[in-house]
Amino acid sequence: MHTATIPLAAMNKPLNLRSKRFAADKYAYYAYLREHDPVHRGRVMPMVRATFLARYDDCASMLKNPRLVRNRTTATGGRRTPIPLPRSAALLLNGMLNADGADHRRLRSLVHKAFTPRAITALEGSIKTLSHALLDRAEAEGSVELVADFARPIPVAVIAAMVGVDTDQVPKFAGYIRAITEGMGGMTLLRTFFWDLPRATAFIRELIAEKRRHPADDILTRLIDAEEDGERLSEDELAAMVFLIIIAGHETTYNLITNAVFTLLTHPDQLRRLREDPSLIDLAIEEVMRFNGPVHSTKPEYATEDLTIGGVLIPKGSAVLPLLGSANRDEAVFADADVFDIGRTPNRHLGFGMGVHYCLGAPLARMETKIALHTLLERNPNLRFAVKPETIELAARIGWHQYKTLPLLLG
Repeated sequence: MHTATIPLAAMNKPLNLRSKRFAADKYAYYAYLREHDPVHRGRVMPMVRATFLARYDDCASMLKNPRLVRNRTTATGGRRTPIPLPRSAALLLNGMLNADGADHRRLRSLVHKAFTPRAITALEGSIKTLSHALLDRAEAEGSVELVADFARPIPVAVIAAMVGVDTDQVPKFAGYIRAITEGMGGMTLLRTFFWDLPRATAFIRELIAEKRRHPADDILTRLIDAEEDGERLSEDELAAMVFLIIIAGHETTYNLITNAVFTLLTHPDQLRRLREDPSLIDLAIEEVMRFNGPVHSTKPEYATEDLTIGGVLIPKGSAVLPLLGSANRDEAVFADADVFDIGRTPNRHLGFGMGVHYCLGAPLARMETKIALHTLLERNPNLRFAVKPETIELAARIGWHQYKTLPLLLG
């Protein structure tokens, strides 16, 4: 039973998604919520409340409900944030991830013109080359800290190639990526908003200007050139789109690679099955996304009118958060939901979302993970943990299932 490690008293309190206890035992909390409190009034942060949805059907319905919107102002009439933020931070909040309706359709349509299958496939060769180069370096040592030395550098290099960052600028660009993606919570938030973001924004605006002067065969140039009904992306929208590529493309991918390796190593029967039949790798990645994926919730959405979900009233203006990590373990939808089965099909997981905000970069994340995983396993038939797996810590980050480090022995 999932709830064995958690006192009942803890279950009866409003859930706090930033607590270390929740981070360490989230699947136990999810099981309790699905059974006893599927529409739960909890905390996103100590002073910020939201309604959490724990069951698959409620989450899927929410993600397709036009009466729930990403833009808080649309629902409440108030400002998007409690305090004024610098313009660079506003770019993040006003990007496509937080747009609704016609505005979202316009932005997504323009981005689709740049995010073509051909553009994604063109990155395949460089991902393979980089994966091998990273392992050449690690295998000389006989060990690797997977997050820092393998999983993270792959999407950093891919994003740099996508937006056309010159080779000598990649270290600076990587520093901005790390500062932005790791600084969106806790005590580092103010530094990120008022120091890192303005500098990253200036770097991105100069990059856009350079692409206007010297167009290249990259996705940023295609975003600049994309046109729909005579409209193009504005300067701010282009900058916001680069931020979106950085945040969504970086975090989802490196955590998916990490989670896939952790999950396979803790399920040796399934790892053996994959080694014996490598054609299962695509299904295996989908099962990782369901069983132990990195994305456990979306951005909050806000009710534009009073709603009833699962028999519970959601007042107008209230924030609603789908717990995708819980939905993906819902026994009503997935047979043997707590069993990791790399041959599972069909697999209608919500790991990449659903509806109009379905992850645009899902094909790229899948491709990067497939190449990284195949390369790592093929070159290291004796891959194993360098520490006891139960000592590997999870980050207490809202909406993420993220391992801080993953030390491995190669061979």
